[in-house]
Amino acid sequence: MSKQWTTVIVPKQKLLELNLKEVWKYRDLIGLFVQRNLKARYKQTILGPLWYIIQPLFTTIVQTFVFGWIAGLPTDGLPQFLFYMAGNVPWAYFAACLVGTSNTFVDNAPVFGKVYFPRLTMPIATAVTAIVNFGIQFLMFLGFTLFFMIRGMDVHITWIAALTPLLILQLALLGVGFGIIISSLTTKYRDLHVLVEFGVSLWMYATPIIYSASTLPPEWSSIILLNPVAPIIELLRYGWLGAGTTPFFHWGISWATTFVVLFLGVVIFNRVEKTFMDTV
Repeated sequence: MSKQWTTVIVPKQKLLELNLKEVWKYRDLIGLFVQRNLKARYKQTILGPLWYIIQPLFTTIVQTFVFGWIAGLPTDGLPQFLFYMAGNVPWAYFAACLVGTSNTFVDNAPVFGKVYFPRLTMPIATAVTAIVNFGIQFLMFLGFTLFFMIRGMDVHITWIAALTPLLILQLALLGVGFGIIISSLTTKYRDLHVLVEFGVSLWMYATPIIYSASTLPPEWSSIILLNPVAPIIELLRYGWLGAGTTPFFHWGISWATTFVVLFLGVVIFNRVEKTFMDTV
């Protein structure tokens, strides 16, 4: 009597094979991973989810004191606190996607070695977990924006704010793309795991978060905006606060960079996925 199998697992034949239909079938598993990530992050902490608000809030306060009051860096005529928060919130989302995804293979090797499921569910779950954090922090940012508008500050929302979902999607794709490249390499080179968070901290200073691209000389501004995250931050700030620059040309370059990074990430991820258990 022949058996009729409902699922047949075969190795991937193409390096760019995403198999999104299979990933969609495991969407419930993604949801479980998201719940696990949210519960594990602040498990056995006193303040719990309040850290979602406390971290960007205290970061913004410190930046306002150091770079605003002491260093006196210009903020395009915007309230310093609001200027820094407008950069910190999206940057925190990008950094969470990148750092979280960069540990995919190493952190989940015991699970990967015991049961089969599409490996891309892990990076996707990381990005979804981070969007929950971002949503809470973004609501806090909107609350402060409304507060400053009521107080009569020169803050106004522009039509570019409507691009926010697209800009956040790009941050997710960019963070996950870089993250899975690093994750694939850390299966052999563990030093990268140590350098990731340090590298992300340095990257932040190459991004217009504590300063505006409009305050830099044109030659330096053009270089800074080649950073794929920089145009996204500038557009988000202009969209919700109405000051700064609108670097649409550099945003186009940023999208091209995003697709290249994501393409390379998928190719390397699919290649390493076949053999990483032998080296991790």
